[in-house]
Amino acid sequence: MKTTGIDKLGLGLYILLCLFAIANIYSVEPASGQKQLMWFGISIFVGIVIFVLRAKFFENLSAVFFVLGVLLLVGLFPFGSEVLGQKNWYKFGPISLQPVEFVKLAISLMLANYVSGSDFNIKKSKSLWTALIIIGIPAVLVLAIPDVGSLLVFLAFVIALYREGLSGWFFGVIGIIALIFLLSLAINPLYLIIPILLISAFILFVNGRKIHWNIISILAIVLVIGAMCALAYGAPKILEKMPTHQRERIEVLYKGEKAFRDTSGYNLLYSKTAIGSGGFFGKGYREGSVTQGKFVPEQSTDYIFCTVGEEWGFLGSMLLILTYGLFIGRIYYLSEKQKSVFNRVFGYCFASILLMHFSINLGMVMGLFPTVGIPLPFFSYGGSSLLAFSIMTFIFFKLNYTDRNSLV
Repeated sequence: MKTTGIDKLGLGLYILLCLFAIANIYSVEPASGQKQLMWFGISIFVGIVIFVLRAKFFENLSAVFFVLGVLLLVGLFPFGSEVLGQKNWYKFGPISLQPVEFVKLAISLMLANYVSGSDFNIKKSKSLWTALIIIGIPAVLVLAIPDVGSLLVFLAFVIALYREGLSGWFFGVIGIIALIFLLSLAINPLYLIIPILLISAFILFVNGRKIHWNIISILAIVLVIGAMCALAYGAPKILEKMPTHQRERIEVLYKGEKAFRDTSGYNLLYSKTAIGSGGFFGKGYREGSVTQGKFVPEQSTDYIFCTVGEEWGFLGSMLLILTYGLFIGRIYYLSEKQKSVFNRVFGYCFASILLMHFSINLGMVMGLFPTVGIPLPFFSYGGSSLLAFSIMTFIFFKLNYTDRNSLV
């Protein structure tokens, strides 16, 4: 195989992230570090196989991968093993498999295949609804598990659709819903409903002449305003009915981790302590008193960044963040250069999934986002996560290689 077209920078960053991750996992849990090294070897082998296959293989079988992904999610309900209140694992003796990580890959392939079709037009309701159904079917199953963290990552596919012409109003609506939900938990809902009604009235007054007033538009406006008010009123009720640990994870955001230091705030409290104690240069490899003392639960998986902060300090943490930023930016950059729409959409899905995981995980360990169990790509311990992200990496670089060497 010719090396022309193989993105050496991207593959180099991937290998750098994986090896640095293995070193940090080994620092806190040597046995897990050795297993992660084994999974890295498996990932490299799978990557070589992917480069041997024809690029069209993934496009032609995208529907098959999607159906298999949905079936794997459905199979969790009768056959899955429950971990921390979520039935999202298959257990095969000593081996565990988390199918939702591979479902993200399946959705990316299926969405790329559909959007690249000649009949697709994001401005047409049929095309838009079909694309949303491709995302929505697995999303409903993930919500039923329930795995809220993975569900949030599905916003990555909306980013990919935005690149293909989806209206920015989708993000505005999502942002407004999130803002109303969070504000209604911190203040009296009545103080939120009144501003919603006043702002809505002002917007309608300013844009009244532009609206085609008929029964459908009136019902739509009433429905939207009513939904916002209902959300503001109902969010506290929803919070009350949540399991205690999930409710506390949200309350930590505005009450502080010290209010729940013996329950849901414990992880965050010691995570911040570990990161802050690292100073500028860190305490040194395997010298972190908090992480070596096993004070932080899940410190080799979801909270792996606190190990980096304590042992490598601000300098090491910033270098890691810059490496992630460069890698994700590289995927977006290469995606834009693709001649194939399928390649571009898949690249945007992949880069956006990485971006969502990276942003949520770092926000989680620093107290900017509730604890939702999102791994740091390539870095958190876990064979399913590393293998799934590695497969997406090698598929994209295979597509990029083929695109660079095509004559069309």
